[in-house]
Amino acid sequence: MLITTTNSLQDRKVIEYKGIVSGEAIIGANLFKDIFAGLRDIVGGRSGSYERVLREAKDNALADLEVAARAVGANAVIAVDLDYETIGSGGSMLMVSASGTAVVVE
Repeated sequence: MLITTTNSLQDRKVIEYKGIVSGEAIIGANLFKDIFAGLRDIVGGRSGSYERVLREAKDNALADLEVAARAVGANAVIAVDLDYETIGSGGSMLMVSASGTAVVVE
């Protein structure tokens, strides 16, 4: 399955548009990650634990997007948009949503 943020695929022609598909992932950020991220804020540096959680959520959202595209008979998704949000009380949950246009390419 080809998945891209561009509106077309180089050297491939879109022969059929199947419609909009999406995938979402919501992952909780636990207390220990919050504590270590707070320490990182004080001493500087990147928060590896949050980066891993965000990467996992993105991968899950894209996997769901691919499943949705296959379900409508597509072999590619173009114009993919990724959105990141915090939700829940105090922003305790991380949400990633992926949406795009499912297509059939040559």
